[in-house]
Amino acid sequence: MPETSLTAKCAIAGGGPAGMMLGFLLARAGVAVAVLEKHADFFRDFRGDTVHPSTLELMYELGLLEEFLRLPHSKVSHLTMQVGGANVTVDFSRLPTHCKFVALMPQWDFLDFLARQGKRYAGFDLRMRTEAVDLIRDGDRIAGVRAKTPDGELAIRADLTVACDGRHSTLRERAGFHVDNLGAPMDVLWFRLSRKESDGDETVGRIEAGRMMVMLNRTDYWQCAYLIPKGGIDAVKRAGLPALRAAVAEMSPVIGDRAEEIASWDDVKLLTVAVDRLRRWYRPGLLCIGDAAHAMSPIGGVGINLAVQDAVAAADTLAKPLLEQAVTTDLLDVIQRRRLWPARIVQAAQLTLQSRVIGPALASRGRLQPPLVARLMQWPLLRRIPGRLFGLGIRMEHVRTPEIAPGV
Repeated sequence: MPETSLTAKCAIAGGGPAGMMLGFLLARAGVAVAVLEKHADFFRDFRGDTVHPSTLELMYELGLLEEFLRLPHSKVSHLTMQVGGANVTVDFSRLPTHCKFVALMPQWDFLDFLARQGKRYAGFDLRMRTEAVDLIRDGDRIAGVRAKTPDGELAIRADLTVACDGRHSTLRERAGFHVDNLGAPMDVLWFRLSRKESDGDETVGRIEAGRMMVMLNRTDYWQCAYLIPKGGIDAVKRAGLPALRAAVAEMSPVIGDRAEEIASWDDVKLLTVAVDRLRRWYRPGLLCIGDAAHAMSPIGGVGINLAVQDAVAAADTLAKPLLEQAVTTDLLDVIQRRRLWPARIVQAAQLTLQSRVIGPALASRGRLQPPLVARLMQWPLLRRIPGRLFGLGIRMEHVRTPEIAPGV
């Protein structure tokens, strides 16, 4: 099929949290953007769906919080984790934000909401079923992106291309960026079990010798994450579904009678956990943010929120230069330096929990003794630390881009 072309101030590859937020904020500031999403819709099962207080605060700053919270969601103000014989509570209720809770919301609803907001502005061009497959080069500079569509190839020439295409980013690979793999001792099995009102509504987790499980209250069902040792899926399958059901029932007796709802392996999805980070996030004409720049562990459910914070920082820094055709590598370096430190701190916290708590627990075969960090977190004052770290992140961003009058 013949190649068609278009131009934009900014081409954004990937319609996830980073790409949709960046596209919305830039269009809101008058920048012509093309957002490319390879799927026909945003509906994907078992995507991250924890919207943290930092992201809810951004919705407040944008004047969208009330409308956003009308979407179906449940609230988590406390998270209790049983580690051996110790109960550790993560408390979000004392955060200095308008929403002192994590909103559990399907990611497709979150992305659809951002898409609706973006479409209010004339410069917002969201193209579904459009997969970024390569970069357009003009000497040493990236001059846009090539995409695959049902109607043929599409070339988008842009002053800036932003890779928001996730932890398996095609564009960062095409750019030749070096990725440091920081390691993860576990993978995650995702599945659903029905929920009864008598179950209670607190989000809970439990770590015992050789296994870990977290249950997220999704109103009419529990979203369950069962952690297994890295690469251990074949061993789990060899043991069989009855063994998995028995382990689930033992880890959470409240829902043990519903473990039979795991009827086949089709009901269980594997998330291969990766924690990595680019050494350099940019080159002339190209910037990586979100998971394309720093893949996070599922610990704390912070991936969405760090990606959104990256997008806000990028929009704050680049909106005016994009309008003035004045984007430089120095500005891209400003964004990396600003967002690298938060990514490093959160990843360091995740890696510490992986190496000091989760890894030893999954490798253990005897009775699990609560590690020192779990015992310390029982002190009321120390409970606030993980709440701030995972609820607000490090260096919470604020919307500083202006709003033009909607043009649609």
